[in-house]
Amino acid sequence: MKSFLKVIKLHKNELDLINRATKHDREAQRLLYNMYAPKMLSVCRLYIKDLHHAEDVMLNGFFKVFKYLGSYLGQGSFEGWIRKIMIRESISFIRAKKDLVFSEADVALRQVPYNDVFSEIEVAEIQQVIDELPEGYKIVFVMYAIEGYTHQEIASELKISIGTSKSQLYKARKLLQKELEKLNKVNYGTK
Repeated sequence: MKSFLKVIKLHKNELDLINRATKHDREAQRLLYNMYAPKMLSVCRLYIKDLHHAEDVMLNGFFKVFKYLGSYLGQGSFEGWIRKIMIRESISFIRAKKDLVFSEADVALRQVPYNDVFSEIEVAEIQQVIDELPEGYKIVFVMYAIEGYTHQEIASELKISIGTSKSQLYKARKLLQKELEKLNKVNYGTK
């Protein structure tokens, strides 16, 4: 006896969805939004402390995604293309609030050593510590350490010097290390 199974395609071909969404197919746009919204909210949240503002920025970002979808050439990752839009939207939001300040003071740069004491700290606690960084430190840290931007790319995107980018990263790492060590002492009674 043959068993007949109905095969249901769970995810449509991404390229097909993109093509349909480019032609203002609302169902295709909805499917793309549902596929990428959770990840993109996480991206916006890395830059923006308040969840409601991060959601607003993400929605504005998706508006731009669908508005400029025709400019996506199918080269490279579609998710990466959306991610760049979300990062730019997040930075624009912070600039509009006038919270984005960079310290121009040069600092002797050196690598901050890795300390495995941080391995016991919860991700939510780390996110909270990152949220408390001054905006300039936070943006450069997230772009460099999490998004993988180079200092040259950060400088270009934020319209700052490469030295300022490096300085902000150094200061962010030092401050993060200090705050995470404090958190670790409070939570786990070490040292």
